[in-house]
Amino acid sequence: MSFQIPHPLPLLRRRAPLILACAVGAVGLFAAVHAAQPPKNPVAIKRDETPLARGQFEPASFSSVVKRVSPSVVEVAMEIRSHDVAPGGRERDFPGMNDPFFRQFFGNRLPEIREAPQSGRGSGVIISADGFIATNNHVVDHADRLTVTLSDGREFTAHVVGRDPQTDIAVIKVEAKDLPSITFAASAKVEVGDRVLAIGNPFGIGESVTAGIVSAKGRRANLGIAYEDFIQTDAAINPGNSGGALVDLDGRLVGINTAILSRSGGFQGVGLAVPSDLVSYVVDSLVRHGKIVRGYLGVGVQDLTPALADSFGLSSHSGALVTDVQPNTAASKAGLKSGDVITGLDGKPVTDANQLSLAISETAPGTRLALDVLRNGRTEHVTATTSVKPRIEGDRQEGSSVSAGDDQDVLKGVAVDDLDEAARREMNFPARLQGAVITNVDPDSAAARAGIQAGDVILEINRHPVSSAKDAVDLSANATSRKTLVKLWSHGNTVYVIVDESSDSDKGSS
Repeated sequence: MSFQIPHPLPLLRRRAPLILACAVGAVGLFAAVHAAQPPKNPVAIKRDETPLARGQFEPASFSSVVKRVSPSVVEVAMEIRSHDVAPGGRERDFPGMNDPFFRQFFGNRLPEIREAPQSGRGSGVIISADGFIATNNHVVDHADRLTVTLSDGREFTAHVVGRDPQTDIAVIKVEAKDLPSITFAASAKVEVGDRVLAIGNPFGIGESVTAGIVSAKGRRANLGIAYEDFIQTDAAINPGNSGGALVDLDGRLVGINTAILSRSGGFQGVGLAVPSDLVSYVVDSLVRHGKIVRGYLGVGVQDLTPALADSFGLSSHSGALVTDVQPNTAASKAGLKSGDVITGLDGKPVTDANQLSLAISETAPGTRLALDVLRNGRTEHVTATTSVKPRIEGDRQEGSSVSAGDDQDVLKGVAVDDLDEAARREMNFPARLQGAVITNVDPDSAAARAGIQAGDVILEINRHPVSSAKDAVDLSANATSRKTLVKLWSHGNTVYVIVDESSDSDKGSS
């Protein structure tokens, strides 16, 4: 299975083909809605964090819930007006118009050729009586005009308050009062197996309701957005449902419907929603600041798999393995090191890297965090103060290669070379990066099965730093185990992998 995007702007370069955006239609040229000046006061969200009553017989009908909730769910129509210049500001080419014979009929000026406006439709949820509406970023991105239609038929022109592509949540506003706003549930208290209803406007045919259960929580799907913590449901979600409500049987919002997993482009049993707790945080920040102000420590982390836990001599694989510590950041000042395992944050256990990243991102800059860190078999307690997360662009270089010099075989089937200035320029490696660049990987090798690719940089082998190709060869030759712990720089990220060659030797034996 794969995630696909019927993106609302198919004439543009599409996003990575993993996310399925559930906005209907819309083709056109690249334009943006300018965010309005955000109000100073936070949005007045109604909240009810009481756990859902469980263990009761299921009602024969959900009609009472639907009647209560459906007025809070709206249709969001986007319009992209025509433009007389191509994307990037370049004049459009008109065949034959460079001929002076034709240009004389237009006063030596090119004629204006206008295209009809393009449109698309999605859904939204009224979150305050004074007109704030939550939806998906991909529903309103690139739009010149937004029209919101309520369940009673009233229409309003909306403006964008703020967008957060990193969670795919946006806030828009209409000028109205006494609107039927939804009540937020605490998504942290939602449990797998709870009944839920999905309400939205699939395929632009009008408001529809589907029923299902919560299939999973904390789901990551590699949709190309930074912060993923989806609620998974089997309540049918289809194109046009994006931005609509996922509610519990008390009629409270537990998530904003965002994507589906599908081979066909239609719903096949796996829908994904941004949980209400994350929506609430994003909405509050967008309304207050017009943007998201996230906490930042300056560490790269990854999940601690059983194989990695065994390599580090750990009995449990819960926690977040530190792969990289950025210099001059809160993490480096607190003394965190690559190879540490963060097991606790402010007295709460850390289960994996995604949970830790989300928790840190939702803290305000300047917040003191107490971290439990497992280092060399001992637990240490450190304190770090978050800063503002910087914008980092151009870190990733996909599909790059480097000219091989005196390649040397390392890790059986992996060829490496020194990381010289030519390689740095070609691969766009950071100046601080030290290691041996991989020039070739045998596709049948254990390294290839571990995910190592040409263009990756070996930073460490078995916890020993690598600064040259010779270091990589020597450390590989001196290894006493058939399982090698390799620290890599790969596509802009620092990761640990286990290269297990024991299976290769088993194949060669009789």
